[in-house]
Amino acid sequence: MGKGTPSMGKRAGRVVHIRCRRCGRRAYHVRKKRCGACGYGATAALRHYHWQRKTLQRVRVV
Repeated sequence: MGKGTPSMGKRAGRVVHIRCRRCGRRAYHVRKKRCGACGYGATAALRHYHWQRKTLQRVRVV
């Protein structure tokens, strides 16, 4: 089995990213234990670069 279209179906069903506790985005990697959006779990400083402008998108719990 190669790495093309047939093998993509075998990837389904696994949870890779969950909601981050710090930024609220669905970017916290379960196995790496770090957030790809804000850097939570890897650094205390908020992950940001000058070439990107991110806004905090928190989900309101009613």
